[in-house]
Amino acid sequence: MQNKRLIGILLTVGLLLLIPLAAMQFTGEVNWSLTDFIVAGALLLGTGLLCELVMRKVKKTGYRVAFIIAILGTLLLIWIELAVGIFGSPVAGN
Repeated sequence: MQNKRLIGILLTVGLLLLIPLAAMQFTGEVNWSLTDFIVAGALLLGTGLLCELVMRKVKKTGYRVAFIIAILGTLLLIWIELAVGIFGSPVAGN
């Protein structure tokens, strides 16, 4: 069961990265570089693996939910910062 979840995480990350790759073929509005794909892949894979670690190690359901919400919230904030620079940090690319 655990190996199936890891394979699912890897497949999901790969499929999510195919979305901007396919969009780049049809429109000029999506213009990702190799670095963008590497960073997005690392963020998605890291988030998936952290959630898997929480699922394996944390026994109480309430704590599991809280940790996973915190992990997903962190992913969302980092993704937004990298995309549009909502906080104005140097990593936003502006």
